[in-house]
Amino acid sequence: MTILEWMPFSVLVPLIAAPLCALLPGRVMPWSLAMLAVIASAAISALVLPAAVDEPLRYAFGNWPPPFGIEYYVDAVNAFLALLISAMAVVILPWARKSVNQEVPERQGPFYALFLLAMSGLMGITLTGDAFNVFVFLEISSLSTYALIAHGQRRAALLASFRYLIMGTLGATFYLIGIGLLYIATGTLNMADLAERVPEVSDTRAVRAAFGFIVVGIGLKLALFPLHRWLPGAYANAPSAVTVFIAATATKVAVYILLRLVFTVFGVEFALDMPYREVFFTLGIIGILFASISAIDQPTAKRMLAYSSVAQIGYIALAISLVSVEGLAAGLVHIFNHALMKGALFMAVGAVIYRLGTNRVEDFAGLAKSMPWTMLAFVLAGLSLIGVPLTAGFISKWALIQAAIAQDNWVAVAVVLVGSLLAVIYIGRIAEAAYLRPAPENRAPIREVGPWMMVPLWLLIAANFWFGIDTSLTLDTATRGAEVLMGVGP
Repeated sequence: MTILEWMPFSVLVPLIAAPLCALLPGRVMPWSLAMLAVIASAAISALVLPAAVDEPLRYAFGNWPPPFGIEYYVDAVNAFLALLISAMAVVILPWARKSVNQEVPERQGPFYALFLLAMSGLMGITLTGDAFNVFVFLEISSLSTYALIAHGQRRAALLASFRYLIMGTLGATFYLIGIGLLYIATGTLNMADLAERVPEVSDTRAVRAAFGFIVVGIGLKLALFPLHRWLPGAYANAPSAVTVFIAATATKVAVYILLRLVFTVFGVEFALDMPYREVFFTLGIIGILFASISAIDQPTAKRMLAYSSVAQIGYIALAISLVSVEGLAAGLVHIFNHALMKGALFMAVGAVIYRLGTNRVEDFAGLAKSMPWTMLAFVLAGLSLIGVPLTAGFISKWALIQAAIAQDNWVAVAVVLVGSLLAVIYIGRIAEAAYLRPAPENRAPIREVGPWMMVPLWLLIAANFWFGIDTSLTLDTATRGAEVLMGVGP
């Protein structure tokens, strides 16, 4: 089989393995099958990426040629994201084994089935070339994510899941209305075909309304300020493994589909004719500042990092508002780098929850002595989030600053620097408690987590520093992807 023929299996393997996981008894068998499925998906994604960077790959299902049939369309942009999703799942599942045993002690088969459904939905959104299929895969991913969040141990998890359900349904409805308006105006749902037909009808009210509905709908899904209210509760109350996965992948996929539709389907000129640049620039700046300030006084580490994620979405929104190859490249590389840093941070917090059963900021007091490797990992991932040189986070922010300077946008530069300083404060709260405060005298002895949780955590820490030094995969691929979106380059 050729690479092109293998490509659909990156979605099909976890999708087929999901119902099988639900039927398997115990803990080991469902986890093992899920692990095999994500490894297979990641291996296929790794094979597809080099080929897709050179030339887009198209796979028509059932030999029905597009636009009549459904196709997968894979280029440098979504091949890069597909590898990120599947690779993060490979790293997260070994870490999740111990955490899930504690937080979801029973019926783990359905839990891992939902995990695979969420992953296959995200992969499908990333790879499909059909605008309606995006909605189908979006619902597969969203419905399974709602159920995963509801597995949280506290009753607040049910409320957080319900709130996410309401907001997510509104977002999906807005998206579907937008796609329906595009279909009425053009008579097609294939993204490549839409890109050719939309310019002919771009001055119609239907297409302009479609643009508004799609941007608002996807904005809800990616938690763009002020449409972010569902995110802190969902991240804070979900099981730790679920928080790690959705923080590292879900919002990143929403950013991708926004970029794909705005720049490929509607086109750069249409986006500039609409108030795209002004809206995303303004919301990005407000999101960075508001969420970063909000993160400072949060009572738990999970909620703190959740607000930090809203701020990071603000950085991405700011980058893509620049509407340049450099700006889009900064946004795309930050999607990848933020997955690494936030995945590591939530893993470190999850390890603390595994040992302490809590993640309140004051409960981190003295943990550097009893859990030294976990807290060191948290601090190092925090440095990447802040943007210290030699970390992946520095690459993202430096690329964004360079893109802003190229347009003499000094407001963007100032906001990036202020946001980084605010990150020092809220990351410093945890570090100060862990390293400078004494442990409570009534605390029972605590020991470090075992290799099942430690090795994946430190793999992400190593990746944060590796991709802060070697950018040949991340920044170079993101730049090529930005050229594809902007319609320039070879």
